[in-house]
Amino acid sequence: MERRVVIIGAGISGLLACKYSVEKGFDPVVFEAEDRIGGVWNHTIRSTKLQNVKDGFRFSDFDWPASVQEIFPSHTEVLDYVESYAQHFNLYPYIKFHSRVINIDFVGESFEEMKTWDLWGGTGMAFGSKGKWHITVLDTETNATEIHQAEFVILCIGRFSGLPNIPELPPTYCSKVFDGKVMHSMEYSDMDKSAAAELIKGKRITIVGSQKSAVDLAVECAEANGVKYPCVMIQRNPHWLLPGNGFLISHFGHLYFNRFAELRLHKPGQNILYWLLATVLSPLRWGISKFSEIYLQWKLPLKKYGIVPRHSFLEDMSSCQIGMLPDNFYDKVEEGSILIKRSQSFRFCREGLIVGGEDKPISSDLVILATGYKGDQKLKNIFRSSVFQKYLVPSPTSTIPLYRQVIHPRIPQLAVIGYTEGLANLPSFEIRCQWLTNLLDGNIKLPSIGAMEKDTARWESHMKQYGRRNFWRSCVGTTNIWYNDQLCKDMNCNPRRKKGCLAEWFQPYGPADYAGLADQKR
Repeated sequence: MERRVVIIGAGISGLLACKYSVEKGFDPVVFEAEDRIGGVWNHTIRSTKLQNVKDGFRFSDFDWPASVQEIFPSHTEVLDYVESYAQHFNLYPYIKFHSRVINIDFVGESFEEMKTWDLWGGTGMAFGSKGKWHITVLDTETNATEIHQAEFVILCIGRFSGLPNIPELPPTYCSKVFDGKVMHSMEYSDMDKSAAAELIKGKRITIVGSQKSAVDLAVECAEANGVKYPCVMIQRNPHWLLPGNGFLISHFGHLYFNRFAELRLHKPGQNILYWLLATVLSPLRWGISKFSEIYLQWKLPLKKYGIVPRHSFLEDMSSCQIGMLPDNFYDKVEEGSILIKRSQSFRFCREGLIVGGEDKPISSDLVILATGYKGDQKLKNIFRSSVFQKYLVPSPTSTIPLYRQVIHPRIPQLAVIGYTEGLANLPSFEIRCQWLTNLLDGNIKLPSIGAMEKDTARWESHMKQYGRRNFWRSCVGTTNIWYNDQLCKDMNCNPRRKKGCLAEWFQPYGPADYAGLADQKR
């Protein structure tokens, strides 16, 4: 049978999927809706920087150029690095730009037949069934649509773009009653930098949100308008954000990113010995999380401005919600060009916004909603089949069930790269792409559908245990080494990547540890 592979999206995950597919002898077609690669890195505000130190966010076989000196490179430096990677590995010939995928549909196998399968795709192989995917593609330049066919589809469409999460309010309190302008941070990030600067200049701006995009936007607005028109931030649930210097960031890897750190956590599929060790070490787990909280409250004026998070530092780590503060954020708060209001609710009025517990409106000309994205709905919407949509999002209280965070046990000949998060996404995407292309090449034997579903259920329980109310973010950040171990074992590679016992247990793991993985079979 034919083994045609289609990759949807030319962001970082799509480029990695393309590179490793080519290395396995495939001739993939990459559909990209825009006119350049880079995905979400094409849609950032002027001040956006990398959220990881650059050594923790790199391709295993392609290092940062020597010209990049900053520990946290700018968004333009990240984009240049990604484009250099694509040029170095000659990936551009595989990419079709201005090609927006409208939907995908699996044909050739009935749902009745698929329900009887014990193995993924009927045989447990990537190209095992007689079914194929029909991919409807819109040419954004000519507005013409065309249906392409492939035996395997890799979805690399990301979860932090495309479909904004807009708070739902009663009609009398919604944005339509407001005399000013309302926009989502996605719209602002899509604007030309000069047009964005012109939009915010001399405006009374209110930002709703407490995550990284919200604080970056607040600093940008404060720099434009100063104390004359202070930027107001409305935060419902403040998160733990890290300063770019100091003890905690300097020792972060030793506290959270080595094997000993992961011993403190109960992990999916662990044996009884690991379970007992995690239980015994749970006071240490609590103590390190509490130390991080105390340090940040000492380092930053969180109490002064009433924005100490109500949840633990570990909970933010376990749901991938730790971010980096802009260098001068609290300087702007201290001078009065950023005002912070903590409130569980807000509503629009003609003059601006009214927060819970207050009667006086926050007078505003522009309201920016930095309220995130509906990544699960975006992924669901690309499928024509309502059956597959139901498989992906079975209930509001479930994560998207992906075996090895890559394939759905009941959706054949399809993989998802880039939905499940890590605390450093690039290296996480890379090892998943290596695992996937080994599966495509027939080098990995999958367990039964039932066994895969049990495994996804264990991971969901783990995410709920540590990520708590934010389990839906599907984060494997605090158990990343354990997760990578499973992928390495599947690929018949040695999961122990360090030299020496002490280094293996106490040195932080990073992208360089997985360099040359494909050449190191056991």
